[in-house]
Amino acid sequence: MLKDFDKAFENRVRLGIMSALMVNDQLDFNALKELLGVTDGNLASHLKSLEKSEYITFSKSFLDRKPNTNYAATARGKKAFRKHISAIENLLQ
Repeated sequence: MLKDFDKAFENRVRLGIMSALMVNDQLDFNALKELLGVTDGNLASHLKSLEKSEYITFSKSFLDRKPNTNYAATARGKKAFRKHISAIENLLQ
């Protein structure tokens, strides 16, 4: 049962990022920052960690001449997150 826990989601910020991306197709950096109540640097480091695990992907664009980065959960990330949440639920039973 404990083998199904994913270290990538042990941090509350990464857990929050994935939770938000599971119920939204995509969110931009500022929306995630506001939702989670974290600093730019803190959010950026956790996003990078999830990117390295290939659990999220990003796309860059411009919105009124300002750079805008959107994030989305990958199929791999969604599967890993569901497995992690399931392991928590099983532990609580």
